[in-house]
Amino acid sequence: MPLFGMYPQTLCLTSRVTDIFHVGCSRDQWRIQKYSYNIVRSSSIYLTSINSNGVDLCNRISCSLSFHLPRFNPMKQGTRNLLVVQAVSTPERADEGDETNSSIVAVPLQLGGMFCLWYLLNIYFNIYNKQVLRVYPFPSTITAFQFGCGSLLVLLMWGFNLHPKPKITPSQFAAILPLAIAHAMGNLLTNVSLGKVAVSFTHTIKAMEPFFTVLLSVLFLGERPNLWVVLSLLPIVGGVALASFTETSFNWLGFGSAMASNVTNQSRNVLSKKLMINEEEGLDNINLFSIITLICFVLLLPTAILIDGVKFSPAYFQLAASQGLNVRELCVRALVAGLCFHTYQQVSYMILGMVSAVTHSVGNCLKRVVVIVSSVIFFQTPISPLNSFGTALALAGVFLYTRAKRLKSKLKVE
Repeated sequence: MPLFGMYPQTLCLTSRVTDIFHVGCSRDQWRIQKYSYNIVRSSSIYLTSINSNGVDLCNRISCSLSFHLPRFNPMKQGTRNLLVVQAVSTPERADEGDETNSSIVAVPLQLGGMFCLWYLLNIYFNIYNKQVLRVYPFPSTITAFQFGCGSLLVLLMWGFNLHPKPKITPSQFAAILPLAIAHAMGNLLTNVSLGKVAVSFTHTIKAMEPFFTVLLSVLFLGERPNLWVVLSLLPIVGGVALASFTETSFNWLGFGSAMASNVTNQSRNVLSKKLMINEEEGLDNINLFSIITLICFVLLLPTAILIDGVKFSPAYFQLAASQGLNVRELCVRALVAGLCFHTYQQVSYMILGMVSAVTHSVGNCLKRVVVIVSSVIFFQTPISPLNSFGTALALAGVFLYTRAKRLKSKLKVE
């Protein structure tokens, strides 16, 4: 990496091809901006300080780059894209290798812990949510309550300065609103499905998401999938079809709402690409998700009242209690489900900021396996060998799809 220029507290470096860095030095921290999508997670470089007169001060320091890898910010700068990362400079010393090795071990451990938390929160959400929907069959009200729990957590996060509060422009809000509508509809339809069929069957149907991703991308973005991507869709479609034909809890409303949730969720992703929803300055993954959560709550609260009526008043719960409903247990389980609902999605966004989209997709595929297996065990869902084979075939197809997408991205880079 040749030296491009240097000033008292600013260094500009460039590689021989397209990567451009801008490094601002503030005491022991370096602020680095790289104009590229791809970046090495950890590296070490030696910087030679030059004063404003161009005199070499011969001050060599070792700069160990430890990237927390935020979600990449594609702001245009000429023909390149802006990516902000951070590195911490350390003086040369004998134990530098030990510290580097410690950071190499710590990052995978942290990432592994976050994946485990993501899966655990998903398990708790699906189990408690299903139990609530069994005795309180009002999916619109439950979905609005879950977004209400998330909105409360968002306001607490901003209120206690646990995360910087964003400043949203009217143009940003106009771009985010369609995503929030699709997000609200997707979660509402998922809850409708969970209330009608087994948890394992709902998540088997939702394994069809890659199929709708490809279909909507072809229709609205003009993206043509390669042969491997198309072939990976065959086991997904075949597996879901086989699981549906052999599902004991099959219900057309549950099946149709799960399929519709696939369409809305993938429409959200396509809209994001179509409208170029990028994390602009001050709007990272967490804040983007938080804003969507608040908008969803505002949209779903009147929708729930319109569809279900007022099913959360003291008078209604008193009437339900007189008919044998354990209101206290219902409220506790609904609250736990609501907190898990928001938290697992926030953890998912945090993971997405640390790994590539393909790695996150693989993790999401494994998450679906964990949720299906845990729900079958907990609810003792009866499944036939053919049903198990169909579910496994669909999930294997999702894994092959992620591999095919990864192969496609590698070919583009080359």
